[in-house]
Amino acid sequence: QVQLVESGGGLVQAGGSLRLSCVASGTISRFAPMGWYRQAPGKQRELVAGITLGGSTNYADSVKGRFTISRDNAEMTVYLQMNRLKPEDTAVYYCNKFPAPASSWGQGTQVTVSS
Repeated sequence: QVQLVESGGGLVQAGGSLRLSCVASGTISRFAPMGWYRQAPGKQRELVAGITLGGSTNYADSVKGRFTISRDNAEMTVYLQMNRLKPEDTAVYYCNKFPAPASSWGQGTQVTVSS
């Protein structure tokens, strides 16, 4: 089974920054492509960003130029640097395999952006 532990969320004013971290363990390869997803209240979970083992990245149009995904393969940790945050970025953020997430999800980390 895959274990995913996200952290780093919080309350921030619009224009601010946060850095999210996700530690993966269990039956997941350290070489697996990984992604960050988010789910806002009343909305479906959506992909925010993905990164391959080689460092190729993919971003949702809504976050391009503001968010940066990175990874530390040795530590099996994935990061999401979020700059110039907007109120519409408010959501619970999750990490998982990319582009096809595993069936189990972590608890996520709440990001709230005030206007």
